[in-house]
Amino acid sequence: QVQLVESGGGLVQAGASLTLSCAASGRTSSTYVLGWFRQAPGKEREFVAAISRNGTNTYYADSVKGRFTISRDNAKNTVYLQMNSLKPDDTAVYSCAAKDSISLVYAPRDQSEYPSWGQGTQVTVSS
Repeated sequence: QVQLVESGGGLVQAGASLTLSCAASGRTSSTYVLGWFRQAPGKEREFVAAISRNGTNTYYADSVKGRFTISRDNAKNTVYLQMNSLKPDDTAVYSCAAKDSISLVYAPRDQSEYPSWGQGTQVTVSS
């Protein structure tokens, strides 16, 4: 089982940028599909972005497409979420998740497919 630790959250104004990091330990992250999910107060957790094992395939929720970028550095066992043009609606606890995968290009959006989760990092965007 892989352990995941997120960092980089904070309080920013609308229009600002933040980069979240998620460090994986316990096993090499190159065997895992990695995803970011978020949960706003009073709402269910939702998909944000996912990246395949080899980094060639990325997927985004419509609400963040064009503003957020997911990337990974397998040498550092880390996945990143670059968030630009942040909006108050982006306020949430952001969690990364991992799924062991044989496929190099598969990256699911369904959170039920991810067995390993980090504790989350709070992102608050003020208007």
